[in-house]
Amino acid sequence: MTHPTHPLRLPSQTLRAIAILGASLGVAACGGGGGGGAQFLPIVATPTPAPAPAPLLTLDGAAPIIIGHRGLPGLFPEETKASYEGAADAGADSLEMDLHLTKDCVPVARHNPWLSDNTNIAEVAKTNSTVASRKRTVPGVLVNVSYPPVAANGPPQYLSDLTDPLDPKSVLKSLVVDGEDHTNDWSITDFTLAELKQWIGGTTYDARAQRPTELNGKLPVLSFQEVIDIAKAKSAATGRTISVYPESKNPVWNNAQAIANGCGPAGSHPLEDAILKVLNFNDLNRKDAPVYIQSFDPASLKYFRSAGLKTRAVQLIDGNDVNYKTGEMIYITNDAYTFVDGRPYSWTLAGDPRTFGAMLTPAGLAEIKTYADGIGPWKPQVMALTIVPFKDPPYTGSLAEVNTIKPTSLIADAHKTGLFVHSYTFRNEPQYLAGIFKGDPTAEYLAYFRAGIDGVFTDFSNTAIAARKAYLKETGR
Repeated sequence: MTHPTHPLRLPSQTLRAIAILGASLGVAACGGGGGGGAQFLPIVATPTPAPAPAPLLTLDGAAPIIIGHRGLPGLFPEETKASYEGAADAGADSLEMDLHLTKDCVPVARHNPWLSDNTNIAEVAKTNSTVASRKRTVPGVLVNVSYPPVAANGPPQYLSDLTDPLDPKSVLKSLVVDGEDHTNDWSITDFTLAELKQWIGGTTYDARAQRPTELNGKLPVLSFQEVIDIAKAKSAATGRTISVYPESKNPVWNNAQAIANGCGPAGSHPLEDAILKVLNFNDLNRKDAPVYIQSFDPASLKYFRSAGLKTRAVQLIDGNDVNYKTGEMIYITNDAYTFVDGRPYSWTLAGDPRTFGAMLTPAGLAEIKTYADGIGPWKPQVMALTIVPFKDPPYTGSLAEVNTIKPTSLIADAHKTGLFVHSYTFRNEPQYLAGIFKGDPTAEYLAYFRAGIDGVFTDFSNTAIAARKAYLKETGR
């Protein structure tokens, strides 16, 4: 062990240096005025300039934004006042929501239009006969696809809620959403806003067994206007501009439901029109407004533009699974998820067999640029996830076994096209994390930040904010 120098026993070299420095300072002090003696100026060390921060790889060179996905559902029932206020308080830059239309044509924030898995409606129905009677029990009908019914395009038939082709109001009897069957559940479109607020409370949804549940069913459903009001209030209180990030959810289904409920004439777009009406009322339909309009369906975004939308628009891009041998996306399945997550539902109806993968090509991105400002891809479309070495079939691997990650070309391709990239959904629970991150959500954020992601949808804004702070420190900021 090295011993410290005794405080009263300095080395001789140090003493000589102190004596020389003292003498020179003394001469300088005494040599002023007209003394004519030698003058010495004290030596001032020039500070070494700090290295310039490393450039950020985002499209605009700014820090990536943190998008409170359904608020802060990691800690509160999703898409409730507590969830959105919690996200804003944690530092989120934007409040994200899924919008559906009520029976009385009001856009409200709820993830799914069927209610049993994201509200307490099943409990309410046990004692409320009016609610119980509104359960939809009529089965949907199978319809043949109009593109070539080959295996590469998925199932040859999909389920429809139009049980009577001659009666457009028949869609109010069954509960089939974009080909997904939810018979024996309740539809949000069967309740007015007042009824939802009187009877129904929001709950946790993802990882519900691991997240706090004490507020489940105790917080009412919010309208789009109420989420905007929260964003405005929190912006004023914090001095930060907090944007809103609404999604026109299941637009084909919502519009058919709304037309049947009298919210618009045949062939109209009541969902998009209602969202635009709220934006215009709040003076938020401006190019520089703190708003991002998102949808998985390009037909919805294109309609928004034709109807006068001026805010930023985001094309969401979905997928069904990952080939962990190659890292490639899987879009076509042999079940209904081909229609739910494999391609936009409007493409199925139009006889277009392409998948969401077509949007990831240079030509697809160029097409998106004609009506949107950014894309919202699923995380594995941004970061290829693989298992190396990979076992022989029938082994398919799992997310927990992923031990290799590599950015795909998507961010670079999108940026080259002038599109920003906001990826979804970042969560803290281990089952949502690739094995390579060893259960550490911050490690996942850092990988995407380093790759140049422009924003992240997160269920845990608090974790994302801390990870971004670490990333910015890493880049010298």
